[in-house]
Amino acid sequence: MIMADIATAFADEVVTNAYTTVFSVPGLQGSVALVTLDNGFDHTKPSTFGPGGLTALDAALDEAFAAHPVAIAVTGKPFVFAVGADLNGVPNITSKDDALQIGSLGHRVFRRLRESEIPTFAFVNGAALGGGLEIALHCHYRTVASNAAALGLPEAFLGLVPGWGGTQLLPNLVGASNAVTVVIENSLNQNKMLKPAQAKDLGIVDEVFDGADYLEQSLAWLAKVVNGDVIPARPEIDRGKAWDDAVARASAIVAGKTGGFAPGPVAAVELLKSAKNVDITDRASLDAAFAAEDEALATLLMSDELRAGLYSFDLVQKRAKRPAGAPDKSLARKVTGVGIVGAGLMASQLALLFVRQLKVPVILTDIDQERIDKGVGYVHAEIDKLQGKKRLSPDAANRLKALVSGSLDKAAFARTDWVIEAVFENLDVKKKVFAELEEFVSPETILATNTSSLSIGKMSADLKHPERVVGFHFFNPVAVLPLLEIVKGDKTDDATLATAFATAKSLKKSAVLIADKPGFVFNRLLTRALGEVMNAIDEGTPFDVADNAITELGMPMSPLTLLSLVGPAVALHTGETMAEYYPERFHDSPGLQALVAAKKSAIWTYGADGTKTVDPEVADLWPQGDQPSTAEQVLDRTRRAFAEEIEIMLDEGVVAAPEDIDLCLILGGGFGFWNGGITPYLDRTGTSDAVNGTKFH
Repeated sequence: MIMADIATAFADEVVTNAYTTVFSVPGLQGSVALVTLDNGFDHTKPSTFGPGGLTALDAALDEAFAAHPVAIAVTGKPFVFAVGADLNGVPNITSKDDALQIGSLGHRVFRRLRESEIPTFAFVNGAALGGGLEIALHCHYRTVASNAAALGLPEAFLGLVPGWGGTQLLPNLVGASNAVTVVIENSLNQNKMLKPAQAKDLGIVDEVFDGADYLEQSLAWLAKVVNGDVIPARPEIDRGKAWDDAVARASAIVAGKTGGFAPGPVAAVELLKSAKNVDITDRASLDAAFAAEDEALATLLMSDELRAGLYSFDLVQKRAKRPAGAPDKSLARKVTGVGIVGAGLMASQLALLFVRQLKVPVILTDIDQERIDKGVGYVHAEIDKLQGKKRLSPDAANRLKALVSGSLDKAAFARTDWVIEAVFENLDVKKKVFAELEEFVSPETILATNTSSLSIGKMSADLKHPERVVGFHFFNPVAVLPLLEIVKGDKTDDATLATAFATAKSLKKSAVLIADKPGFVFNRLLTRALGEVMNAIDEGTPFDVADNAITELGMPMSPLTLLSLVGPAVALHTGETMAEYYPERFHDSPGLQALVAAKKSAIWTYGADGTKTVDPEVADLWPQGDQPSTAEQVLDRTRRAFAEEIEIMLDEGVVAAPEDIDLCLILGGGFGFWNGGITPYLDRTGTSDAVNGTKFH
């Protein structure tokens, strides 16, 4: 029976129904009961499980067992097995008791498949994520279709744990190391999914069958298993040092990715650790194991971090796909040819992205043939690597390489309708590039700039057609980071903007509309935060204290490590640009200036054991005062800087809402899901109220 409070919380649940069909299979004495999961929609709305769906599955299993079959199998609607719990009702859960009921209900229903005396099979015919994969783990045997889109346990990525058996069953079925790969490593690696062949290699499924006649092959295999003709192999589980080493690896991954500040992954590691002593063939042992999952899940369901994680998930899955302020897509022009000014690493990465995703001619230009040849060669080499990894066929690779060329003469851009510059970050240089381009391209050709902080309006002010200039700011590495800051200059027209958003979508990037203000969103906020950390060092704070102080903000790496990655000279240039516009809040760091003057690229040196210390030369050249701050003080001043700058940006209309700020930080810089980017965290810690007198949400 579902409690009234739970039913109310999930009142809007799209119920995944379960239908039982009983039939005979050639070569098998007796019938098979097939339970099909189906929420009534096509594959674009995958099946999930809330209380209603679990109750429907429970009833379908009643019907299946009542038929006294020789085997029971569970499968899904076309292309989808099931993708986990229905999270839409989670924000409406108001008590831990209700949260406990959600966990225990899932366990009770799913474990009927595990504890069945009748052999149970999971026919994973499509995507199986979270609770969907956990249903399969409860079954005695598992097959998967070769065309299944993805398999995985993404809960830790969202701030949860696999709470319906995943943390206890998976390591006891495939070993602790493989379980850590799925539950922790893949989940915290941008929610990496498994392909069917990988799932088989890890031991998660027994067989992979072709998607064209998947059900027929799975049923034929079921018959062989039931008849004893096939006995699926089961690995010997090492419960000694190998298990302990796997848990240690999981802890290191969580520490490296989250600093231990995301409670979901931390709880998942503890559950994987405790699973070492679980006997999944013993009911009492499973009772205790699943009770531990229930407790962890209920605690997390009531946490602020989970609410922030769900907020982040909603941003990435919904807001990123419907950018606020984007013009009507019907205004977009078709892009049939691309020009790229510059042939350095960033420009070459852009060329590779454009040719792979748009499959149109791409022309690079630069100041000499050697640079052009190097840029074109880079693209060709990367395409060859993709072919070597069998991600491209030889024919497809040859076609893509044939589309990429170089030219010293910008007249070659006359055949393009989209040109993007990726030259040195200097306003005069970029203005000169655009002035030259305008002599060769048509009036409708979009002129895009990859600038990270310079004014689009100033860049286009002297052009004949400033309305076709737009900011198109990528993040490095281009192939990995999904964010595009699309910047509207004061004269950028809607057709240009619409084309920019359509192109971003074709490039499989998530775009956010940004007003033409210095630093845009990501670099402005990052520069402000890094400035606070470096100013604290300038004042006398030890390097390691300042660098480690802001870990809980959810940045993917420490500030000084990031500084080395970006490059001190680039960071100094951006900081000076911001200080020019906002001198009251952005200040030049004497230490950073000294670092750049000495042409030092890194602050840390690393020992053989991986420990890091300040490079003695850096320590000597960096001028420090005698007013050090504590870690708590550095954290506080950095939080306050974020809150102040975000409020100013919202007042300036840089973006439409705080959600767009968070989207930029999550997609552009990998800020933690568990903090919701940054603004929910600032609200939760009281910083928003303290600095601005009000919360962002």
